[in-house]
Amino acid sequence: MPPYAYLKNQFVPLEEAKIGVMTHAFLYGTGCFEGIRGNWNADERQIYLFRAREHYERLHQSSRLLKIKLKHSVQDLCNITTELIERGDFQQDIYVRPIAYKSSEIAGNLRLHELEDDLLVFVIPFGNYLDPNKGIHCQVSSWRRLDDNVLPSRAKITGGYVNSVLAKTEAIESGFDEAIMLTDDGHVSEGSGENVFLVQGGKLITPAVSDNILVGITRSSVMELAKNELGVETVERSIDRTELYLADECFLTGTAAHLTPVTRVDHRPVGSGQVGPITKKLQGLYFDVVRGKVKKYQGWCLPAYAKVKAKA
Repeated sequence: MPPYAYLKNQFVPLEEAKIGVMTHAFLYGTGCFEGIRGNWNADERQIYLFRAREHYERLHQSSRLLKIKLKHSVQDLCNITTELIERGDFQQDIYVRPIAYKSSEIAGNLRLHELEDDLLVFVIPFGNYLDPNKGIHCQVSSWRRLDDNVLPSRAKITGGYVNSVLAKTEAIESGFDEAIMLTDDGHVSEGSGENVFLVQGGKLITPAVSDNILVGITRSSVMELAKNELGVETVERSIDRTELYLADECFLTGTAAHLTPVTRVDHRPVGSGQVGPITKKLQGLYFDVVRGKVKKYQGWCLPAYAKVKAKA
């Protein structure tokens, strides 16, 4: 079945979901978005949307910062998403991209007020964004992370992701897998689309919210899993660049990246240069949780299908 999108308050085939070339969000980046993972559980023939409500709550918050009137409630958005998945009849891992944006077709107007707003949601198949198994090699980017007073980092604003695109492009073209960006004062901030964690002395260490990070939903989930299931505490504080080189372990978290081990930074091995024991335990637990296999955390997983899919 062809994939569908939700645009202008109706469901349309994805190939027909178009916006005009003068759309304000296209010209000026005045939109905000979320990325939501749907994880296929082959045993149950079910797709589980990971923390969909929290993602849509954050979309509402981002919309407020951009003066976008998002008329759909969190429950409305969840219902739209599950219907899109039903219509597409997906039986694999998927990615949901909702975008709230300034839809007025107008040029030469640098403002947020007195403009029309709209919502777009689409679903596509989506596998691994980064290799979750062997560990990746990261570069500390020459591009600094945008400061919250330049462009709000706690919101997923479409135009702001040019910052991430520049850092990721530099890393890939330099032979690395991913970038890690620093704040303007030289502290570790985040990857191009992921939060950063170190393991040092049996504890997780991750940049504080004040270091211009997106307060990640996967980030908070991993912190909770580490505390509840492994008895590992998380310290939120500023991290110097050299701590990346001296940590026992390092990993990235994010909707696209899941929980991805980092085994080298700037041509230096992290710890032993292999995936560390705490990272490995957390990763295994996380993947079970997002596929709805851990009863204790099933409240984080929204079933996409009202009835489980029949085997082909």
